Amino acid sequence: MLDLLPPPPGLFSFLMANQDPKPIFTQDHASAYDKRFAALSPLRDALHLLIAALFTDLPEKARILCVGAGTGAELIFLARKFPGWEFTAVEPSGPMLDVCRRKAEAEGITARCTFHEGYLDSLPAAEPFDAATSLLVSQFILDPERRTEFFRGIATRLRPEGILASADLSSDTSSPVYQSLLGVWLKLMRETDMTPEQVEGLREVYGRDVALLPVDLTSALIESGGLGKPILFLQTGLIHAWYARKAAV
Repeated sequence: MLDLLPPPPGLFSFLMANQDPKPIFTQDHASAYDKRFAALSPLRDALHLLIAALFTDLPEKARILCVGAGTGAELIFLARKFPGWEFTAVEPSGPMLDVCRRKAEAEGITARCTFHEGYLDSLPAAEPFDAATSLLVSQFILDPERRTEFFRGIATRLRPEGILASADLSSDTSSPVYQSLLGVWLKLMRETDMTPEQVEGLREVYGRDVALLPVDLTSALIESGGLGKPILFLQTGLIHAWYARKAAV
């Protein structure tokens, strides 16, 4: 994932536009990414804790697909908690994946990890996964059909009854409730090292470069990608998280 929160304004649109992320996510940016949002780590930690609970009954040697793994936050958390699991990290940004790899090396878990620099559709075919994570990734796919295909790409790589944990920014932007919640969210963003201008610029970015859809529509896109009806299991501000199972054969 792109860790807990999106990168600063101006970096969004490359993500699903078949562009090379390397010129944008430089090594310096990737190395500083975790530090940038450290103050907001309780939101990330709550999500990881609930995902661990969701995945706790998976096999002892489960295989986990992390789509948009970023700097590896959820991978490292799950690897510590479940020492028998293996992970495949899919991430288009080489510098971000390098940070993820270095973290795995520091944890002594590289033998349990496969690192794929690229998008999901370029991931080689392999044995089905027991579960997958997609955290703050699909929100950058502006076209609904392509977003559905993104979820379908995950579903086809899961075993029957495999679980997807997916989180994205979600809200009904036409609702007065959204304007109120957005105000709280922007105040929260002040805890990062964004400038006041960058924080205020998120109002425009969320309307232009992020597919910020109502909860029911986001859920419908997950389901239309070949998964069972998603269940909402967490909301932290604008972040909503669902889990859904692939149908049994």
